[in-house]
Amino acid sequence: MCDLHSTEPLLRAFVSRSRDILGDNLLGIYLHGSAVMGCFHPALSDIDLIVLVRHALSETVKRAFMDMTVDLNASAPAKGIEMSVVQAAFCRPFVYPTPFELHFSVTHLAWYTENPHDYIRKMKGTDPDLAAHFTVIRSRGLCLFGLPIRDAFGEVPRAAYLDSIWKDICHADEEITDNTMYLTLNLARVLAFLREGSVLSKKEGGDWALRHLPETFHPLIQAALSEYAGAKGIVYDPAAARAYADAMLCAIREAASADGE
Repeated sequence: MCDLHSTEPLLRAFVSRSRDILGDNLLGIYLHGSAVMGCFHPALSDIDLIVLVRHALSETVKRAFMDMTVDLNASAPAKGIEMSVVQAAFCRPFVYPTPFELHFSVTHLAWYTENPHDYIRKMKGTDPDLAAHFTVIRSRGLCLFGLPIRDAFGEVPRAAYLDSIWKDICHADEEITDNTMYLTLNLARVLAFLREGSVLSKKEGGDWALRHLPETFHPLIQAALSEYAGAKGIVYDPAAARAYADAMLCAIREAASADGE
């Protein structure tokens, strides 16, 4: 696990204020993502949190919780807090796609700031990404408060996890030139999961790719890893990126077919 020293005051405040707002409804708070996978970068990473509750939240409680989250987000790392509130009934046993009570990321900050009532009313539904988040929590997550991880989260079926991570990269052939670093590393970790069952971070996915993929792709992968580590001014070859995406999607489909998924 990476050094979480720089985020400790924020995490302590989030736990304390969550307990004040949610009271007995709060069952647990769990950290996942880069902060528990050894590749947290204050300038590039967000703080990924799952908040587990007993039952649905009223609009009044949602407003108080969102105000708290937005307030703390102002002192978070550059990419801010990404947080979902989920009822325990959908976590153990696991339900897919998973319903959520409330969600926040910096992508939605303007919406909440400009129209909090609309945000509170509409920001709930189902999120396939939660299958991937829960898988990481069960594998490598950190319980900040409440129920132990294995008591809070049931096993995520392999098919659900794969569907979740596939949705993230299924259009990589069209999108990789616009989001080269992210998709280069994510394609690698999806293939690593299919071939080896490994649940990897983006950095670990890139390292795995350097060990297992043809050398022709190594310059692209190295560049993506450098950008992920914080390097500036990385320039990608669009043709090489598209060729990589095409080859990886083909390999992923073949591996999924052989796996029976």
